[in-house]
Amino acid sequence: MSPQNIRIDVHHHVFLDAEKKAKKSLEIGFRTPEENLPWTPQISLAVMDKLGVQTTILSPPPVSSSGAEHPAEVRKQNIYSSQLCATYPGRFGFFAYLPFLDDIQGTLEEIAFSFDVLGADGVALISSYGAGNSAKYVADDLYDPIWEELDRRHAVVFLHGAQTPSSTPYPHPWLGVPISEVPNETYKAAAHLVVSGKKRHFHNVNIILTHLGGSTPFLAPRVAALSHYMGCPLTPDEIIEDFKSFYFETALSAHETTLTAMETFVPSDRLLFGTDFPAVSIKTVEWYTQNLENHFAERPLDLANTMHENALRLFPNLGKSKYVSNGGQQINDGP
Repeated sequence: MSPQNIRIDVHHHVFLDAEKKAKKSLEIGFRTPEENLPWTPQISLAVMDKLGVQTTILSPPPVSSSGAEHPAEVRKQNIYSSQLCATYPGRFGFFAYLPFLDDIQGTLEEIAFSFDVLGADGVALISSYGAGNSAKYVADDLYDPIWEELDRRHAVVFLHGAQTPSSTPYPHPWLGVPISEVPNETYKAAAHLVVSGKKRHFHNVNIILTHLGGSTPFLAPRVAALSHYMGCPLTPDEIIEDFKSFYFETALSAHETTLTAMETFVPSDRLLFGTDFPAVSIKTVEWYTQNLENHFAERPLDLANTMHENALRLFPNLGKSKYVSNGGQQINDGP
């Protein structure tokens, strides 16, 4: 494969517990492709090879909103992801899974272990933690020590909308929470980071918004004027500037309409390629990927930026995570 056709997938999940994943999908009105469960590395590698994906950055599924993330399970998944990177050199990187963020000390310890011992490529966060009125979005003041540490490390954060139902039922069985709610959760987290001043204050953190930011590009102008009117000290232009400082990945979002809108919002050096596999089928991934290639067909430099160059600049050590011994055994299935 020629260098210009190489792809780096920054949105690719690890499903360690097939039964748990299937149960969660049922609860939120979604159906994980049966052929992808139980997930194994070989399933991902086969799809990567078919799609021409050189390296995939693994992340946990975005279900960590209940407060039940046990530190031992988090540590187990991070070690496993690091082992995958060593077993398949150059094929995998990973975003570290973190405990429930209210556990500030436990989260800081996992960040240190993931970066310093395992060599993680970044950390995965969701838009909010907790349920109902007790839920907190990621820019909550409680989480400032976590952001301070990530800022000190110049870390990359992969920010995914939480699979959190709204106060009303999702409207139709074909419009479950991942379709109707997750994109708006991504927007709410991004907007909270901006209007609170956290995005500007912790400017050394590079934040990737999933699914082209969900509804972020379309609602950012609304936030710019109305949040300023409501008391945000940032000017409308400063608010727009901070929204433009995110990175945006293409999973389940690449279409002529959305990509055209993104071009008026951010330059091509802010776009990254993503698939959301194995949460969706390879047929779905291929449809979005074809849309992306068609859109940039006459602009090979923009296509190369999106497909791999931006990722290589953002992750200079991609695929070089440190090995954690698993007794010398090859990884073939889940942990």
